Amino acid sequence: MTSAEAYVELERMLAPSVVTSSRTDSVIRLRAGGRVDFWSLENPNAGRSRGYDRVVIDEAAFAKNGDVRTEGSMMAIWERSIKPTLFDRSGQALVCSNSAGKSFDNFFYNICTDPQYGFHEYHATTHDNPLLPKRNAGESKHDWLERREYELASLVRDNDPLVFAQEYRAEFVDWAGVTFFVRDKLLDQGNPVPYPTNCDVVYAVIDTASKTGTEHDATAVTYYAYDQHAKGPRLVILDWDIDQIEGAVLEAWLPSVFTRLEELSRLCRARGGSIGAYIEDKNSGTILLQQARRRGMQAEAIKSKLTAMGKDERAISVSGYVHRELIKYSEHAFLKTRKYKRTSRNHLLDQVEGFRIGDKDSDREDDLLDTFCYGIAIALGDRDGF
Repeated sequence: MTSAEAYVELERMLAPSVVTSSRTDSVIRLRAGGRVDFWSLENPNAGRSRGYDRVVIDEAAFAKNGDVRTEGSMMAIWERSIKPTLFDRSGQALVCSNSAGKSFDNFFYNICTDPQYGFHEYHATTHDNPLLPKRNAGESKHDWLERREYELASLVRDNDPLVFAQEYRAEFVDWAGVTFFVRDKLLDQGNPVPYPTNCDVVYAVIDTASKTGTEHDATAVTYYAYDQHAKGPRLVILDWDIDQIEGAVLEAWLPSVFTRLEELSRLCRARGGSIGAYIEDKNSGTILLQQARRRGMQAEAIKSKLTAMGKDERAISVSGYVHRELIKYSEHAFLKTRKYKRTSRNHLLDQVEGFRIGDKDSDREDDLLDTFCYGIAIALGDRDGF
């Protein structure tokens, strides 16, 4: 997905010179004998058997971590496959990316901070780009400059300081041990909020992906109330649940979600009622979507661009909304406890507040965390959930 947009743009820009192009083979051939190849950094043999004048690596910080001995790592792909392709023609490499934490296992961090790799660093922040945000059609230069100043200032105001440093100042941030979603931001002066007396709609987010390696899938659901014009929080977490449910029983469980939605719709006096459930379209979630549609239940697949993101990137994308305190725990969701895997606790709080950026080796449960991030993105993000 990362290379698809670049392929389309280059194909259009080079159109007068293109002889053949194939998205299947990921190659564009030009009249003068030139060729543009596209490789995925999930392919450990990227570039092998080729000779290149120039290699451009995009989003390098988000490839697999590890040293040259780690199979499939970005460093291994660079040293074993990509770098040798430049020797024949004395080629050059341009490596582009935003930062993704401070880690000695990260290829991009290493080439930016260790001179032995021979790269020259060029560092630019969002504020340094004179073309951002883009000028609207018909917008005067004066109005654009005023809007630009306001929107750049809002980046500082509306984002967690560490997220701002990484995402907009392109700094290498050390996330080790940092609690990402802070409880105080999800409470009102230290307290959860009551159910809203009015709202626009209520909805649920369901995650059924099997991540535990146990006998049954972990199935999680979180319920939300959304009010676009609320003076306080625009999104309230109303309820949640998590359980291990056999695949065959999931179909019988699904109607209970819609029953609960109707109950919450009445309690919160939702003007638009319940708009149904959003479900991750993979594993048993695909079956739930099919069953819901067959029974006339309102269910929608979560946008693929959102589900394709990594967990860290998804959390970062919604962190600004949490930082601006647009989301709050309801009293019911905050005080609720549930026995799951022989442990009784508030599993929503445990998963959300226990999340750490860059904790690749964590074996913590994260199904409710996924419904938390998805639920925020669906209500407060753009049409793709960002």
